[in-house]
This record gives sequence, structure tokens and C-alpha cells, in this order.
Amino acid sequence: MNKNLEKILFLDIETVPQTEFLHSLPSDLRALWIEKIENIRQRMPDSISDELTDDENFMKTAGVYSEFSKIICISVGCFYRKDNKLVFRVKSFSGDDEKSILNDFSTLLQKIIITPEYQICGHNIKEFDIPFICRRLLINNLEVPACINVAGKKPWETPFIDTLELWRFGDYKNYTSLKLLSTVFGIPTPKDDIDASQVAEIFYRGKNIARIAIYCQKDVIATARLYQRFCSLPMLQDEDIEFAD
Repeated sequence: MNKNLEKILFLDIETVPQTEFLHSLPSDLRALWIEKIENIRQRMPDSISDELTDDENFMKTAGVYSEFSKIICISVGCFYRKDNKLVFRVKSFSGDDEKSILNDFSTLLQKIIITPEYQICGHNIKEFDIPFICRRLLINNLEVPACINVAGKKPWETPFIDTLELWRFGDYKNYTSLKLLSTVFGIPTPKDDIDASQVAEIFYRGKNIARIAIYCQKDVIATARLYQRFCSLPMLQDEDIEFAD
């Protein structure tokens, strides 16, 4: 594992359905969602509640499908030396303008990932965060930065560290949440305010993007601490965390 923490960018994203209500989607996209939801219902009947309305199921389910959702927050964190001390700096790109969020994030990647040994770390980053970002970049007619454009590459050629993959030790039967691993390793839980199932409602009905950004930043901090534990390194302390504007 890469123990040079200053060469790692820690990452997490938050996503929501493209619109608050299903009927607000363009008609062709709405028809395709209805088709998709029926396929999901047949494959995973327990995941779609018959007690919820179409709008409620859309709000609950669509956020994980990049074709029907959007990114509202990308939070990143990196270690750097300050007065001979290792400090962790966290920053979020958030709001309701997805294209601006993605553009700002791409600009950041191009500034800091300038050497082949630099890596990006996240929990389930290989199966969710990175593919989701790449798809939304293309949908927004933005270029996918070379450092995350891994289409066609072999697994060992990708510059990603996935803490879920590290924990699995080759066992792919089960998913282990960041919250569970944080608890197991005695890491302050990032889920002490909201959880992923509440993000869409807080965004659309609570209009509180700042709360979502804080939640996302906590995931980044927890992931950094978890990776330190995997590397048998001292855990990041709260007083060594900085938050960028």
C-alpha cells in the first residue's frame, strides 16, 4: 500500500435524482425510468416499495443511477506538511450546478495529479464514485481527465485505492459500509447527522446544501483515517484538519 499520504487525494461524492419529482423529467427520460424501475422490481423486488408513490420511489432510488441523477457535491482531502506536521486539508465543490462542480473538480485534478505515483482513494470508489463522475462528465459535454479515464485499462493500471476492496481481501461476496468499518476501527463515525437515504430530501426540500457538504466531508475524513489504519499509521486528529473555503 502507498504509505506516502501526501501523494493521495481522498474523495467522496453525493448524488440526487435529476429532479425532485418523476413527472418533472423530460417525457422520454421518464418513460425510460419507468422501464428501468420495472426491471429493478423484477430483479430486486424488496428494493422497490409498493407502498410508496412513483415520485417517492424515484426520490429514493434514482440517485444511484448516473443516467437519471446528478452530482451535487464532490469533497476531497489531502495531506500536506505544515510546520513539519502532517495536516489534512478538506474542500468541497457543491451546489445545484453540476457542470460547474465537475469543471472545478477537473481543474483541481489537473493541478495536483501531475505524477504517475499520485493516487485517488475512496470507499467503493472503483464501482461507484469514479465511474459516476466520468459518466456525468460525458453527459455534461466535459472532457474526462486522463487520470480518471480508465476505460479499457486493466485493474492494476488504474490509479485508485479503494478501502472497500482493501477490506475485502479478495472476498467479493459482501459489501461493508464505511460506517461499519469506522465503528469497528474506533474511527469517529461520519454518519452522526444524516445518511445517504436522506440526501435527496435535504437537497430538494430542506434546501440545505451546506449540511450535505459537511456530511460528505466527514466521509472523506473517515476514509483517510481508515486508510491510515490499514497502513498501520497514526490516526489523523481533529486539530490537524483544515477546511478550505
